[in-house]
Amino acid sequence: MSLSKKLGAEFVGTFWLVLGGCGSAVLAAAFPDVGIGLLGVALAFGLTVLTMAYAIGHISGCHLNPAVSVGLMIGGRFPAGELVPYVVAQVLGGIAGAAVLYVIASGQAGFETAGFASNGFGEHSPGGYTLTAALVCEIVMTFMFLVIILGATDERAPAALAPVAIGLGLTLIHLISIPVTNTSVNPARSTGVAFFEGGWAISQLWLFWLAPIVGAALAGIFYKWLGSSDD
Repeated sequence: MSLSKKLGAEFVGTFWLVLGGCGSAVLAAAFPDVGIGLLGVALAFGLTVLTMAYAIGHISGCHLNPAVSVGLMIGGRFPAGELVPYVVAQVLGGIAGAAVLYVIASGQAGFETAGFASNGFGEHSPGGYTLTAALVCEIVMTFMFLVIILGATDERAPAALAPVAIGLGLTLIHLISIPVTNTSVNPARSTGVAFFEGGWAISQLWLFWLAPIVGAALAGIFYKWLGSSDD
């Protein structure tokens, strides 16, 4: 598969993740009387990954996330030479998804971004969690997400079920960590909405690049040992 096709798949996949996942939070989470709430938002993020894994997994691997690309590279599953183009495509896809969401959301009278599903800590954490709590949460959640991805896509695992395990894993991660950081585990997702929220979201964005990449890198190292055929 050509690199351009892989990058196109990553762009559209990340576009869908931000529009579907963050869109559920911005448009539907608290909709009067029938809002989907935290559970609905968590499911939306999981479903975006699950649906894209079946749609584009055979083209690009369906990373949709710079941290996933880093973890797969360190785990020996992804060529280092494609890392930067993948990350660029993912970030641009995230911004494009957030742009479409902004156009839709701003079509309502009295619209205010009100966080715009951005990730934050301290006063911008949904539950008021500290920077330390947010940092630990994002590292650990991304670590576990990559362990799930690396394990589910191992050649010894049932291939057809990998998207289900990964999508449900991301759903569970959101159920745990939305109150802490609004759940990132994905720098592209964080960058897309922060670009439109601006201000505090941009100033806190560093954590949602650092922590997911650290967690993913640790998982890549760990699974390289765990999944090896050596006794």
